[in-house]
Amino acid sequence: MNPLHRRTILRSATFAAASIALPKSAEANPQPTTGKLRLGLVGCGGRGTGAAAQALAADPDVTLTAIGDAFPEAIPRALNHLNHPDLSQENRFVGLDAFQKVIDSGIDVIILATPPGFRPEHLRAAVEKGIHVFLEKPVAVDVPGLLSVEESCRIAKKKGLSLVSGFCWRYDTARREAFTRLHDGQIGKLQSVYATYYTGPVKPMPPATARPAGMPDAEWQLRNWMNFSYLSGDSLVEQAVHSVDKICWATGDIAPISAVGVGGRNVDNHEGNIFDHFQIVYEFPGGIRATMGSRQQTGCYNENADFLTGTTGELTIGKGPSPKITGKNQWRFRGEHNSMYQAEHDHLFQAIRSGKTVTDAPWMINSTAVAILGRTAAYTGKKITWEDFMKTGTALTPGPMPIPGQPA
Repeated sequence: MNPLHRRTILRSATFAAASIALPKSAEANPQPTTGKLRLGLVGCGGRGTGAAAQALAADPDVTLTAIGDAFPEAIPRALNHLNHPDLSQENRFVGLDAFQKVIDSGIDVIILATPPGFRPEHLRAAVEKGIHVFLEKPVAVDVPGLLSVEESCRIAKKKGLSLVSGFCWRYDTARREAFTRLHDGQIGKLQSVYATYYTGPVKPMPPATARPAGMPDAEWQLRNWMNFSYLSGDSLVEQAVHSVDKICWATGDIAPISAVGVGGRNVDNHEGNIFDHFQIVYEFPGGIRATMGSRQQTGCYNENADFLTGTTGELTIGKGPSPKITGKNQWRFRGEHNSMYQAEHDHLFQAIRSGKTVTDAPWMINSTAVAILGRTAAYTGKKITWEDFMKTGTALTPGPMPIPGQPA
């Protein structure tokens, strides 16, 4: 389907977190943008449609001019939700090449919300065309994809293009203040982080009997993409990556030293190959250890929270409506809560209008990479160092569910 689906082993890879800086002379100098902004949407599921609605609300003079999805039935649903049912048929594109047709239609801004296995290829095409981008998280599912995204971010920076990612908690006012206080030392020196992402299955894999007669494997898997690691990155990378992102935020978006983890599947997933639970322990410089626990099983305890322990206090997020600090410097967020999803798009469009360039590249790359590192540790049953992770990366391909401790 594309190069991401070929098994590739990269040695001496150059990927490193937050390494996208370019010499000042190589950067474009964008100018303020006036007039109508033309928006394109690729990926018409719930998240893509929601992101398009927020983009349309972010600026009074933006209009949806092109839309694309792998499947035809998704497009009218999205257009009806967005109150754009009259979008011309010429600007409705269907198929795996729909992204390129949307990009070539003459748009200024694009939303990339397809399964993340396609994200690196779609991002590269958009920035090479000179288009500002909102791309959902995660930004890749494997190391080859991360390398591609890193290069695309260099291209975007050189062209003066803005990139905003779907790591939405970075735009939440309560979390922003909480992490500012953390970094100001209000819980003392950070010692440990415990993050949970315990939920039910997002999109359970249907049984084989539900598959329409004659439907090809590729279409069946794409319609159920959440359950196939080469398309989703697995539940840790696609869903619990939000909690990994907060771990990275807390530790200053630096690379961890290593990760060791466990994971597997307890509940029948029919033909899918993803794990339904992970427990990853990351070691960071300074003796900090961060534990990420995720589970997607019905009938179990649910929790999405973060417990950050320092030498003089603890920051707790997700237990109650507002973050709080207990200990020496007690605090609870008392400000006004915002819509973080809307704030992402407000930030992007304000930058485009003002002629400034904004980028989420450092943390969107790093947080995705740290999640993939954890998944790799759980898949292999090995302790994986960041150094080894950077040097060797295997592209995900369709295949059976990994068995820790056994060769792939």
